[in-house]
Amino acid sequence: MLIVRPEADEEAFKATTDKVSGWITAEGGEIVKTDLWGRRRMAYSIKGIREGLYAVIRFKSEPKTLVPLEHNLKLAEEIVRYLIVVLEA
Repeated sequence: MLIVRPEADEEAFKATTDKVSGWITAEGGEIVKTDLWGRRRMAYSIKGIREGLYAVIRFKSEPKTLVPLEHNLKLAEEIVRYLIVVLEA
């Protein structure tokens, strides 16, 4: 799951989710499903931001994919917050 800055328009939001999907596939991961939830109000503010554009990207990958993915997510200025949940198959 990731939250994109609320200033982003629909095109920029889609471009950000495509960029994250590209990071996953570049490391050998496979995108299963992408759900774009759109603009939602957050339960609490993060750096003064009260709402964001939410997306959930479900993917399959090896554990080694997560290290570069998390690195890229931390550096992406347009992403306010992210959460990676690992499920065992």
